[in-house]
Amino acid sequence: MALSHDDLLRLLESLRSNDGIEIVRAAAERVLQELIEAEAAEHIGAQWGEHTDTRTTYRNGQRDRTLTTQAGDLELAIPKLRSGTFFPSLLERRRRIDQALYAVIMEAYVHGVSTRAVDDLVKALGSDTGIGKSEVSRICADLDDELTVFRKRPLDHIRFPYVYLDATYLKARINHQIQSRAVVIATGVTEDGGREVLGVMVGDSENEAFWTTFLRDLRERGLSGVRLVISDQHLGLVNAIGKVMIGAAHQRCRVHFVRNVFSVIPKHHAEMAAATIRTIFAQPDADAVRTQLDTVADAFGRQFPKVKEMLLAAKEELTAFADFPHQHWKKIASTNPLERLNREVKRRADVVQVFPNDAAVERLATAVLVEMHDEWIAFPRRYLSNESMDRVYPDSPTLLPGTED
Repeated sequence: MALSHDDLLRLLESLRSNDGIEIVRAAAERVLQELIEAEAAEHIGAQWGEHTDTRTTYRNGQRDRTLTTQAGDLELAIPKLRSGTFFPSLLERRRRIDQALYAVIMEAYVHGVSTRAVDDLVKALGSDTGIGKSEVSRICADLDDELTVFRKRPLDHIRFPYVYLDATYLKARINHQIQSRAVVIATGVTEDGGREVLGVMVGDSENEAFWTTFLRDLRERGLSGVRLVISDQHLGLVNAIGKVMIGAAHQRCRVHFVRNVFSVIPKHHAEMAAATIRTIFAQPDADAVRTQLDTVADAFGRQFPKVKEMLLAAKEELTAFADFPHQHWKKIASTNPLERLNREVKRRADVVQVFPNDAAVERLATAVLVEMHDEWIAFPRRYLSNESMDRVYPDSPTLLPGTED
């Protein structure tokens, strides 16, 4: 990987001008170009001008490629081949989530977001050269095809006894106005204890029609075996669950319920109220859970009759978790497993703040979820044990020896 005379002269000139960044940039550019050439030679089966029995094709010019780095933009040349294709592994396209963020920012520029705002975002990504509209269109098209396949993939490969539903809100520009957009997300626990992202959809609000459309899409894609749906108590969502998820119980998220209780009691009683309600979920069996709820309701009734009324009204949905294996209780009594996903979507969206349209919102949210889904699949540490999951479906065949956790 020896440097040519011209390369040495350029580095020497950088040293004389005390331009440290230029030294780093030039060195990085040269090293990466050498690595690209070495990989190309291995792919072709021969070096430049070399005659070997392993040669599979010949070079046919090159195409320029700009690589953005912390040291600046590096101008690289990717060899083209007479037959076949070559793309260096060190320049593999960004992860989907980074592609999506990049595409969203550039799309915002195309749709008239202020140049200064977009320039700031582009600089935050480390790019000095910007990007043309045609490149934006290409990135968006490539991403949308891939992300649409994920959103529409079949779900009939396995049963999902537990399904979690929740929504988060992002800002988008609709009809020249900034509006709040609902991003609804579904995840599920598989019958062997793994986890998957089931779906995502963007719309105006969490009304019943929107949730019904979303849940029906999951069903049409093959979602089956659902025993329990865990969500908050949003009226539109609850009605949609009853309409579409026939035969499944509904667990009202305990965390959301406690927050609702806080809204009807003095703030200085909040800690006491939360601790008391938590005792409902710390019982050894289903009967004890429901008995404790009645006991707690009576205790609140003397000072906070509204809380008693809320507990008794929510009894069936607040204690639905108790009809499932005890080992699962902590993970199926709330939508907490979705919180990490919501936080990550929000964190990435904060870079953009206001999206140019719903398609951009959906693109970034889906990319985040694909990355999380792939992480769950690639590192299959069971969310719930195989042995305990076997008891969710009593009619299922016994696991084969050696398959237990």
